[in-house]
Amino acid sequence: MKHKKNDKGNTYLPLASSMRPTNVDDVVGQTHLLGKDKPLRQAIESGVLHSMILWGPPGTGKTTLAKLMAENANARFEKLSAVFSGVKDIREVVERAKQHAEPTILFVDEIHRFNKTQQDAFLPFVEDGTFILIGATTENPSFELNNALLSRARVYVLKPLSEEELLQILQRALKNVALDFPMDLQKILVAASDGDARQVLNLLEVLNDFSKDGVITKKLLTEVLQVNLRRFDKQGEAFYDQISALHKSVRGSSPDAALYWLCRMLDGGCDPRYIARRVIRMAIEDIGLADPRGLEIALKAADVYERLGSPEGELAIGEAVVYLAVASKSNAVYKAFNEAMADAKNSGSLEVPLHLRNAPTKLMKELGYGKAYRYAHNEPDGFAAGENYFPESLKNRKYYHPTMRGLESKIAEKLEVLKKKDLK
Repeated sequence: MKHKKNDKGNTYLPLASSMRPTNVDDVVGQTHLLGKDKPLRQAIESGVLHSMILWGPPGTGKTTLAKLMAENANARFEKLSAVFSGVKDIREVVERAKQHAEPTILFVDEIHRFNKTQQDAFLPFVEDGTFILIGATTENPSFELNNALLSRARVYVLKPLSEEELLQILQRALKNVALDFPMDLQKILVAASDGDARQVLNLLEVLNDFSKDGVITKKLLTEVLQVNLRRFDKQGEAFYDQISALHKSVRGSSPDAALYWLCRMLDGGCDPRYIARRVIRMAIEDIGLADPRGLEIALKAADVYERLGSPEGELAIGEAVVYLAVASKSNAVYKAFNEAMADAKNSGSLEVPLHLRNAPTKLMKELGYGKAYRYAHNEPDGFAAGENYFPESLKNRKYYHPTMRGLESKIAEKLEVLKKKDLK
């Protein structure tokens, strides 16, 4: 395997670094940003500098694009990692930038790991042009970065590389590595790399190191991939995208898709307890009174997991997910609750009608507390027809509109009967 020297003069340079493209035409993927006449390509090729945030999954080219921008603009390239750096490091970059006539690009990897105060430290130097800021993040900038910082930088969204694009990168690398690597095994490696070019190249290096006589076998590939954990950031946007997909699959009555997303999350390392809590939420929000057994089954699944742990308890969660997916659906209570909460917040401190107040003392009774209250059990059919239980200004408010699905259809019929009695 051919190795270049790194910036410190050491001979070894990881394949992912030695393969880094040196011009825009060599970059694989991100055609929505780097295609002909696309703004980012034009900016890089013309050397027109501007601060930017590069948002995308690992191994999609964020560092490469920042370095290409610096090279084409003849700019100094400074790099900080938000994991290991602080405000002191930013100040040192500022001092070095002020000592040079050429522009400085400050590339901040994992910029989302800086807190809001640390992010504020960039603002005056971005404003006065001391350096051009290029931040790389795997997290949604809207949630993780200051609005002030976002307003001074363009956000470019990088996409995971397709399997075809990863295969192109792999085969380009194989020109520098003397390996007998069958195409069917190459495709397995690419699929396991989950859109991450760096992952492909790092795994290729491992395979090269452990191969016998330069031959990649299925056994070797399996052994290498077993120690390669799938990317799953439990705090990242991919996590929330997947739980959203699970929830929407249940809501959409697709048990197969719901099981797939459940297994994706479990396989990726998500805490089953978190999923169990979300499944309980699904039962309440999307199944509701159309099938009250859904909540019971979701609660039991969470309890089973606590008793048995993994993997047996995960099957109970899977059973709950399937049941909820095929159950009758209703969000009527969920909507009613939100509407009632809005009224509670917006209508002020409305007084409880006198007839509904408790009257534990003689004075309260004399003031009319509880007067004319109709005890429902003493009324015909246990229902006080025409009675009002709202504050006067909200009288006749209606929040709950049951669907005609599952048990709620029976509830709807019951409420219609009571409504007719109220009108008599």
